[in-house]
Amino acid sequence: MTPEDRFPGPEHPHSGPRHQPDLDVLPYGTYYEPEPATGYQGAPYDAETYSGYGGARYLEQHWPVDGQDHGHTVHAQGTGTDHGPVDQSAVFSHQGQGPGDYEDGYETAGYEGGYDAQDHPGYEPTLPDQPSPALQLADRDDPPTIELGPPLPDPAAPTYPYPAPGPGEPPGPVYVVGDVHGYLDELRAELHHQGLIDADGHWSAGRARIWFLGDFTDRGPDGIGVIDLVMQLAAEAAAAGGYCRALMGNHELLFLGAHKYGDEPVQSTAGTASFLAAWRLNGGQQNDLERLEAHHISWLSRLPAIGLEDGHLLLHSDTTAYLEYGESIPDVNDAVHGVLADGGVDEWWDCFRRFTKRFAFRGDAGPTAVHELLDTYGGSRIVHGHSPIPYLTGAVHADDGQPPHIPGPYVYADDLAVAMDGGVTMEGRLLVARLPI
Repeated sequence: MTPEDRFPGPEHPHSGPRHQPDLDVLPYGTYYEPEPATGYQGAPYDAETYSGYGGARYLEQHWPVDGQDHGHTVHAQGTGTDHGPVDQSAVFSHQGQGPGDYEDGYETAGYEGGYDAQDHPGYEPTLPDQPSPALQLADRDDPPTIELGPPLPDPAAPTYPYPAPGPGEPPGPVYVVGDVHGYLDELRAELHHQGLIDADGHWSAGRARIWFLGDFTDRGPDGIGVIDLVMQLAAEAAAAGGYCRALMGNHELLFLGAHKYGDEPVQSTAGTASFLAAWRLNGGQQNDLERLEAHHISWLSRLPAIGLEDGHLLLHSDTTAYLEYGESIPDVNDAVHGVLADGGVDEWWDCFRRFTKRFAFRGDAGPTAVHELLDTYGGSRIVHGHSPIPYLTGAVHADDGQPPHIPGPYVYADDLAVAMDGGVTMEGRLLVARLPI
């Protein structure tokens, strides 16, 4: 029996025209195209802007970009290709909902031009007339049970005899990496282009520092491969006197929740749902879940939610929800780790829901929201992923049907915020950039 036979979803009629975004409320910002780096000899650099799309696939292919909103059949594709079987078919159909994280559809505001929950505190929109069977899975095997344990060292792994930094020697440059979403080949290509890894995929950046902004899995073909690469680079960077670190994104919370809780019901504002249902609706790849091992779980569960590096406040999500978890960076990270270690399914779901909110930094109130976070946690500028740049700028509505042009990170909110999600899942670009921008 195929997954689509096991998990059928109801069909909905055409839902009418989609509400177009009011471009006047979108942020006025600029794209950053990097200049060649100077003064650092740890890696080669190139003056040209890398703009190849790398074959990234628009997974949300059932969402039209011609201004029409159809009854959407959302396919969470199981192979990461256009030809493989899907894990589930389920349907979302309502006014104002745009492509992207489908958890937004029943937990926060609609995408572009819809009601923005960030601007209306206390508002918890729900899907109109959404039947709960679309979010309930039945008649399935239990997800695999994986015991936690320490990472197992690879005896065949090469060693890297890089020298440690000398006393008083300044640290290397800082790089940030936007949402990867399983696009391992694109990640390798961009890291190599930036001179951060060699042709064999090993660390070549000396004492450079890299921060991944979260969302390693879902939608793309090889989320576990992405996690393995980041873990490998973390070890190699440490041996070279640099480091490779990562933040926890909302998709890490979703992926771990799908493994831990499976079909266990949770109470959402749209009715009873489950982590596994939400994960599938958001592009969860069954091959990632099947390859998830104890050392992946242990590493993902310890990722911080916030980081601060050279005056840059690093977040995954463009939301002020972090303020609800503490008044300092350690407090927030400890609170999130506490939820993952000891919280129940509803507390875990609430954490996932809060960090799925977006667009807090756009519009006239955006700079105020940024200042609220900076005044609390420190730093002079926020760098975030989560919200694809094409949705922040409205570039997703290109009339010629071409992929969105993303020349680089997007700076907005009075130059206080830098968006790093280049929209690789929608034929945009996987962004790697050196700070400051």
